[in-house]
Amino acid sequence: MADILDGKAFAATVRDRVATHVARLKEENGITPGLAVVLVGEDPASQVYVRSKGKQTVEVGMTSFEHKLPADTSEADLLALIDQLNADTAVHGILVQLPLPSHLNSDLVINSIDPAKDVDGFHISNVGLLGTGQKAMVPCTPLGCLMLLRDYHGDLSGMNAVVVGRSNIVGKPMANLLLGDSCTVTIAHSRTKDLPAVVRQADIVVAAVGRPEMVRGDWIKPGATVIDVGINRVPNGDKSKLVGDVDFASASQVAGAITPVPGGVGPMTIACLLANTVTACCRANGLGEPTDLTV
Repeated sequence: MADILDGKAFAATVRDRVATHVARLKEENGITPGLAVVLVGEDPASQVYVRSKGKQTVEVGMTSFEHKLPADTSEADLLALIDQLNADTAVHGILVQLPLPSHLNSDLVINSIDPAKDVDGFHISNVGLLGTGQKAMVPCTPLGCLMLLRDYHGDLSGMNAVVVGRSNIVGKPMANLLLGDSCTVTIAHSRTKDLPAVVRQADIVVAAVGRPEMVRGDWIKPGATVIDVGINRVPNGDKSKLVGDVDFASASQVAGAITPVPGGVGPMTIACLLANTVTACCRANGLGEPTDLTV
């Protein structure tokens, strides 16, 4: 049976570190980091995420600015709000919750955020910096995955990693982070020929394809480490349940270590968001950048 990588416990440790830094910033510099979250529309999952982000922001001592806009908000009004947040010195991080309603251009909206306040790491400038190995705001979910891997393995150098999924939010930045840690990286996806055989070569599998329980136990190399980014709601009798992109029951019998769903990558995403906001605050105020938040 595989070791379970407890993202919930690890995220609690990261939040404790964040809270310590926030308290120090307040005491020594009179600065309170501020995170602004913008939600457009009534998407139920997004509402849950935004509520959780706001709650955890306050719990670590930061200021939470929540902007909930109706689904028919115009692009001009949304961009005007972002301009306002860009100029607000009390706001150090800005996050626009995705997905946006279909009439809004997500790329345009994301790229209107000041890159220094782009704590999601989605702005084209941060994407380019990450891709070229420079200092960037790193997307929270891939960063959380990397932290779990480093915590379990220590040095990742030379390991074969397969990332299943090529999204801009997880797959591509995850591959860049693994390259930065000297892994040999393959990006696979739904059209990869003989996907199970490709996955079977991996010492590290990161599943981020958005298909419930797609990656089966017989795809996994014995002893491999499996990071399951998927969060899928599937029927379960009269109710529903959350499952990942990996079939946990079969994969956990083969893998050396695996993240559960829920309780694996999910909690790390919000913890990394809080850490990125503290980093952005320190950079904005010319203070020494924290080095222990996202190791």
